[in-house]
Formats: sequence, C-alpha cells, structure tokens
Amino acid sequence: MFKQFRNIDTAFKHIKTFSIISNVCIILLCGFVIYKSHEAVQTILSSIWVVVDGRPLQAKIAGSKDDPEVEARQHVTNFHQLFFSLDPDDKAITANITKALYLADESAKREYDNLREKGYYSGLISGNISQRITVDSIRLDMRSEPYGFTCHATQRLIRSSGTLMRTLTTTGTLRNVKRTDNNPHGFLIQRWETLENADIQSR
Repeated sequence: MFKQFRNIDTAFKHIKTFSIISNVCIILLCGFVIYKSHEAVQTILSSIWVVVDGRPLQAKIAGSKDDPEVEARQHVTNFHQLFFSLDPDDKAITANITKALYLADESAKREYDNLREKGYYSGLISGNISQRITVDSIRLDMRSEPYGFTCHATQRLIRSSGTLMRTLTTTGTLRNVKRTDNNPHGFLIQRWETLENADIQSR
C-alpha cells in the first residue's frame, strides 16, 4: 500500500514538472508570437503605396534622422536656394526669404537686413534681375554637434543685357531641432556668414 502511495506521489511530481515545463514553453511561444506580430505590424506600417501615373509603387517611411549627413546636406542646400534664388518681385523675394529664415538663426536675419539696407533687393527689382544659385559642394563635419559646414556655390544674375556669374562660399554650423512643416529636416543653421562672393565671368 505504501508502495502504491509512493508511485502516486512520484506520478504527481512528474505531472507537476511536466505541467510547469509545458506552461513555460507556452509562455515563451506566446511571447515569441507577440514579438513577431509586432515586428510584422511595424514593417507594414513603415511601408506605404504611392500611385504614380496609375502605377502603384511601394515606398519606405524613413525614421528620424536615418541618414543625418544626407539630411544636413539637403537642409543647407534648401536654405541657400531659398535665400539666393530670387526674382524681381517684392512679394516673391519676401516669400522666399521668410521660408529661408525658418532654417537658420539670427545670423541669416542680420545678413538679410544688411542686404535690404544696402538696397540689394530693390536693385534686383528695379533692374529686373533674376538671381539663381547652384550648390556645387558642401563640406560637412558630422563628428560632433553643432556640425560645421562650408558651402561652395555658383550664382547667376540674369538680366536683359546678359548673365553675370559669381562664386559664393559660405560657412556655419548646424544643430538638431524638432522637425516642423517649415523645417522638415530638423536642423538649424547657426553663425552663418559669407566667406567669398566674387564675379567670375559675364556673358
């Protein structure tokens, strides 16, 4: 009889051990399934479909600052194009400069005020001069924030009598800020200044 009780006790211990192992395995399996499901949902949510000319194309949503160097270059390029690509129209100039000033600190505002006081913008308007800029290269130092940059560009001043070409070299630093509709790359240009702006040829 005691042997039978021992067998029952042993069988109960085996069942208890088996139950514990089974429960642990089920919990681990559930955790794995939940993790993989979450991963799959994130993958789905990070992809969008865009219809271009009637054809669906899959696009990937980039995370915040996935490639900071590329975004920094684009930020510097956008600023210079807005600040220096101008037409002989007061409202167009104001609109472009306003957009540019969202991308930089007070150093850009000071430069704008200086040019305005010198009559630069009124000269563009009275002379019917269009100004265009092409960014040739941007040198970045991304080792530590604020990130230093030097921008080399070519300006074209287009008028009825011909086109004047100028070199433009500027420098400054970039710091991270929150992304907004007015500042989609999340950088702010600081201590911006012009190092060189010289005529190179006239056509």
